[in-house]
Amino acid sequence: MQFSKNSRVWVYQSDKKLTDEAVAQIQLRLNDFTSLWTAHNSQLKAKAEVRYNRFLILIVDETQAGASGCSIDKSVRFMQEIEREFNINLFDRFNLAYKEADEVLSLPRHGFEDLLKQGAINTDTIVYNNLVQNLTELETKWEVSFKDSWHIQLFGDLVVS
Repeated sequence: MQFSKNSRVWVYQSDKKLTDEAVAQIQLRLNDFTSLWTAHNSQLKAKAEVRYNRFLILIVDETQAGASGCSIDKSVRFMQEIEREFNINLFDRFNLAYKEADEVLSLPRHGFEDLLKQGAINTDTIVYNNLVQNLTELETKWEVSFKDSWHIQLFGDLVVS
């Protein structure tokens, strides 16, 4: 199924790495949810995926039908169910993800700040911009170096040169 580059995207980040078994279970739940997801009784052209055993991503191609307030509320309630079922937090916006070697890790804001001060995170460290709005941004602005992210505006003065 082809999706428009302007398809809307929502990225939910788990506060901990999910096991492969949990990812498989969540992917099944995501598939079920997106296959039944509607807005004003119209089927949404939607899909979902789990990346790096940490990120749950919902995608809606609005060329067929647009996501409405009610349909977005349904997705939030669904993600809250996932949180409870798998004992994870998907709504902590101060839990920041970064890549170290080939592994994606995350920390609360203060822990992230500490690693910046120590130089363990620097301007070339890959970070994740979960504020991306569409498929194009997901492909080009989600997984970026610290220096090219919104993180630099918030933490740039802490970067060890």
